Amino acid sequence: MQLKKTTALHELKGPDVTLLDGTMKRREQDNRSYLMELTNRALLYNHEFEAALVHDAEIPRDIHGGWESPTCQLRGHFLGHWLSAAAMHVYETGDAELKAKADTIINRLYECQKANGGSWAASIPEKYMYRIAAGKGIWAPHYTIHKTFMGLVDMYLYTGNETALTIADNFADWFYDWTDNFSREKLDDILDFETGGMLEIWVLLYEITKKDKYKALMDRYYRSRLFRPLLNGEDPLTNMHANTTIPEVIGAAEAYEATGDTKYRDIASKYWEQAVTTRGMYATGGQTNGEIWSPKMELSQRLGLKTQEHCTVYNMIRLADYMFRWYKDASYADYIERNIYNGVMAQTYWHWEYTNGYTTDNPTEGLIAYFLPMRAGSHKGWGSKTSNFFCCHGSMVQANAAFNRYIYYQEEKDIYVNQYFESDAHVIIEETPVIIHQRHDLLTGSFHLSSTSSGKHTINRTPSEYPHNPDTITVYLSIETEKPVDMNIHVRIPWWIVSPSEVLLNGKNIAVIKDGSCYADINGTFNNDDVICITLKKGITVCPLPDDPDMAAFMYGPEVLCGLCSEERTLTVDRDHPETALVPENEREWGFWRPQFRTRGQDRGIRFIPLNQVGYEKYSVYFPLLYK
Repeated sequence: MQLKKTTALHELKGPDVTLLDGTMKRREQDNRSYLMELTNRALLYNHEFEAALVHDAEIPRDIHGGWESPTCQLRGHFLGHWLSAAAMHVYETGDAELKAKADTIINRLYECQKANGGSWAASIPEKYMYRIAAGKGIWAPHYTIHKTFMGLVDMYLYTGNETALTIADNFADWFYDWTDNFSREKLDDILDFETGGMLEIWVLLYEITKKDKYKALMDRYYRSRLFRPLLNGEDPLTNMHANTTIPEVIGAAEAYEATGDTKYRDIASKYWEQAVTTRGMYATGGQTNGEIWSPKMELSQRLGLKTQEHCTVYNMIRLADYMFRWYKDASYADYIERNIYNGVMAQTYWHWEYTNGYTTDNPTEGLIAYFLPMRAGSHKGWGSKTSNFFCCHGSMVQANAAFNRYIYYQEEKDIYVNQYFESDAHVIIEETPVIIHQRHDLLTGSFHLSSTSSGKHTINRTPSEYPHNPDTITVYLSIETEKPVDMNIHVRIPWWIVSPSEVLLNGKNIAVIKDGSCYADINGTFNNDDVICITLKKGITVCPLPDDPDMAAFMYGPEVLCGLCSEERTLTVDRDHPETALVPENEREWGFWRPQFRTRGQDRGIRFIPLNQVGYEKYSVYFPLLYK
């Protein structure tokens, strides 16, 4: 079941988009394997423990550790993330085995709820809620409970599991009765304890059921102490915990789509203005250090070991999706792209590139990095699969569940192509089925991908025409349709292009786009086999800190590059063209152009590779610049 929204522009996802990009499909498969690897016993243990359905004299050795340990006050939060990720993956792929596992877990949660008396379905006791009502310290019970609700709702929305909806609806009765006892001021005091995405849950359940109790819960969970200063144009974020408020604002965004009340849209828009537009960001797209918002446009004193929490990356991508659907501004798609490459891909499911004859003393995989350090000479801290769960294990499995998201959007005849992953979009234009095939020509002239790949070598002109890396993504959009259709296809021209982008229709040049962060609009009647071609020229971009122009990171297209060095190093650069301090290194292997670089003109050289390819090496993102 998919919810109907008040906004006309909607994201294409699930069965409407077939993902073909090899890198992203590998990450999806890694994620799916991890979801299947975790046992039902370990996933359910905290819920079963709370319902007195397990009777172990001591904690079994195979039960998850870290924040999932039965001794932790956040115990059981991960299962909700797991259910959401499983539901999204099933919705995209139809994976019957994963669905069966998820359905089994839902059935057991229903047994837990019945054992708890018919409404309570959490992994923690009700007394935690009474503690926050009394103003006593306890670690984020709403946050933990929200994850269970989220998993239940997603299982209903994406897989049609009716039992999941029944559990959620019965569970909501407890909160309706509990919150009915408090004044507005007391509710505001309660909401000062981290609420996670509870507002979003009440909105979603209202959209699904139309029951009045959810309208009441939406009003009761309205976070006025955050929303009021936002609406007044004030800054309630500086030095405050980031991922406490992002889910609350996502709830407001969803409330706008459910009710059409522009107050909720204004809350989300004002939050974006305070969190991104006027605050600035690292080159990666992150804005936080130690889980808190930095001062506006002042990041130079926040380059630490705890920059860019992965949970904030995932949730800000979600918020950017709302913003794009409302305002159709390419900058939001730029933001999503930046955070996919330099957040999700840089902090989850890293693999060492195996090379024949080489070995490494380090592990060859990295699961999840809670933070992405920006301090010079840092390294990523990778979490384990089962022994040290923390919050970002949850956002990891959701972020990697379905990479066919955020690529295409539709509003009647208007199709927006926002991300560049090979894929097929299935749309209906005035009752006519249309498939848009997105394919890329990397201008290598070869499909010889490794020493063990097929030996077929088709002679063509491309290798000689491009003896060196052309630094170009050539995107082809071919149309498959039974009859001519009128469409308006809007293809994002990203912010990072370094020269004008040409737009061709069936080989004829129809536009040249000089500046990025906009759309190439191709409007007209499209026939079967029509082909749109767009060239996107990449290059080295220098990205200084907003408050220190002499401290800069380097990017290649959408990817942040990092220097492999164990200490801070000053780079001597040309004042007018600092990007020339980096030159290609190892630019070609088999049928791939490699985004690898080295410095020139320095006392000591440094190798640069994309941040999302770094595993256990020490690296630096930002470098002091000395001009010559």
